[in-house]
Amino acid sequence: MLSWLFFVAAAHSAYAGQSEMFLWQTNSEGTDIHVFRLDDFQLIHRLEVGPQPHGIAAPDDGRVVYVSVEANGKAAGELLWIDPTRLAIDHRLPVGPEPHALATTPDGKWVYVPCRDGNYWVVDANARRVVRKIHTGGRPHNTQASRDGRFMYLSPMGEPRSVTVVDVLAGHLVVGKIPFRASVRPSALSADGRWLLHQIDGLNGFQAADTQQQSVTATVPHSTTLGWFLSTRLGYLTLGGFKRCHGLAIRPDQQEVWSTCAEYLAIHRLEAPRFPGAAVIDLPAKGYWLTFSPDSRYGFVALSDRDQVAVVRVADRRLVRYLEVGKAPKRNVVLQYARQPSNKRMEPTR
Repeated sequence: MLSWLFFVAAAHSAYAGQSEMFLWQTNSEGTDIHVFRLDDFQLIHRLEVGPQPHGIAAPDDGRVVYVSVEANGKAAGELLWIDPTRLAIDHRLPVGPEPHALATTPDGKWVYVPCRDGNYWVVDANARRVVRKIHTGGRPHNTQASRDGRFMYLSPMGEPRSVTVVDVLAGHLVVGKIPFRASVRPSALSADGRWLLHQIDGLNGFQAADTQQQSVTATVPHSTTLGWFLSTRLGYLTLGGFKRCHGLAIRPDQQEVWSTCAEYLAIHRLEAPRFPGAAVIDLPAKGYWLTFSPDSRYGFVALSDRDQVAVVRVADRRLVRYLEVGKAPKRNVVLQYARQPSNKRMEPTR
């Protein structure tokens, strides 16, 4: 989901307008989330949440952060409600096994949680209860919510090779499926809801689907020395072998698509039907997930093998620093909210 998350904390109404941006980074092989203040890139808190935190999402007003805790090997995972101003867990709800990249509607009322039992668990976030399970088959893995709150796009890995489209406002009714060429991986949805972009297995690039037609209209390879055929059939060739693409996002200003494939960050313009390439940035390690600051000034790429987040300055596409995080960082999001008073600023917790 796009990281456009703004609100003013009621507890600090006297500081309205003095908001700051914060990067929240989950650590998929750890038990914690790292929170960084972006005006100086300082770690302000390390929040213990439970084994293998994976997905993270928040509504537009940013009053709550939803996190999925995988708890690998256990019968059930958890969905967490976290207060971002207090940096405290308010509620835990058991869900299906090994929940992954969840999404919420912009108003925060509905949360869709992909679980390893072949179902997306639909949670009424206000009532804090599961109201439905939508069976997609495969390994439910990624989720996108439309900006108007009407549609959810459910992307299970594996044999379905398709995205299930759900009308949230029609009682969570399945209204279509969008087939892709191979097992789907990370996705991105344009702000107008027209284009659903998807990385897929075996492709060094992404496919673009027209959500109105519910069909793929373009296969967009990244530029490599392998040539078009190998890039679109095998993936990205590195010294470690072929590696899949795993990290896709559209800049909040809707100008560019950023896609991580192994040790490369490919940048394309958000211009249908061809989505032309604009640049390639070398990364020091495998990029696994990425997000942006709401003002599109910075991009943040999780380097899962180095336990770091690379900070990319958008204006000149330069890597400007690395943030030390926990074990195997993956999903991340940027929030913007009113800062704490200077004499009560949150201190780093290690």
